Amino acid sequence: MVARAALAGLVIAVLGLPAPALAQPAAPAQLGAADLALLNGVRLAGLWEMPAGQMAAERGSLARVRQVGAEIASQHAELDQLVVDAANTLGVQLPTEPNADQKKWLNEMRSASSDREFDRIFVDRLRAAHGKIFPVIGAVRSGTRNEVVRKLAQDSNGFVMNHMTLLESTGLVRYAELPPAALPGDQPKIDSLQEAALARTAAGSGFSPTAIWLVVLVALLFGAVATYRLVRPR
Repeated sequence: MVARAALAGLVIAVLGLPAPALAQPAAPAQLGAADLALLNGVRLAGLWEMPAGQMAAERGSLARVRQVGAEIASQHAELDQLVVDAANTLGVQLPTEPNADQKKWLNEMRSASSDREFDRIFVDRLRAAHGKIFPVIGAVRSGTRNEVVRKLAQDSNGFVMNHMTLLESTGLVRYAELPPAALPGDQPKIDSLQEAALARTAAGSGFSPTAIWLVVLVALLFGAVATYRLVRPR
């Protein structure tokens, strides 16, 4: 359970969803927080990437940017219908407008001083967004208990991979500025006993922080008794 909660927190953080904005199921449907976060994330992606793609189709300075924009807008309309159908099946209410960051990105595109600058913003913003959600979709696909969410994650994976390929085909992706890849096993160094205990619990190791602290306290107690026997007057 703790591991699932940790995964849900990661999904919510990566997608940029404030906790209160998460959709809630109208009835029990074997959904976890990560499932709901994916439903929200896919819906939010469509709400801003469809208008972004439409803008690119009309304003792009390069023919390839115009083609990619039109294709992404069209594919997101299809993906949006898939997530709406999934949400209706599960009794989940979805967002109806982009979040604050996504609105800011759309405004950046509208405010571009030239069509060439628009191309750069369009590709930068969409490629970064797809790169962030891509590993999250895989995590939900591999861990969800819900068949409808699993199918949506699998479909979304294909769309996102295709969109990254389309954006990269413009020749405008600045790979050196993308966040470095992180392997699933990469973890920060853990120095304290308490952090180690929490990490083991989150990983489902079966050890709790309370149990580990009890072991430490018992060891200290035995150490104190042994020391007293050595130094007490004979």
